[in-house]
Amino acid sequence: MKPGPFPHDLIQLQAAFNRTYDALATPHPAHTAHAELRRRLVVLSSRLWSHPFWSDPGRAPAARAQLRSHTRALHEDAQ
Repeated sequence: MKPGPFPHDLIQLQAAFNRTYDALATPHPAHTAHAELRRRLVVLSSRLWSHPFWSDPGRAPAARAQLRSHTRALHEDAQ
């Protein structure tokens, strides 16, 4: 897949968010692991939303969806 218009660190944040979200969706025997994943997801979400890339007023909400799609595609290409 060709590189997108997103900075590398933003793609890495989105990839970490996706991995954490996927891990949270799987059953865990220990409730503490589940709580830890939820806390991590909140932190990553905050970092994603407050990233300087989004400070440009021309960035549309569709760009956030494009980031998610781009990151998922990169992950699939890597497998």
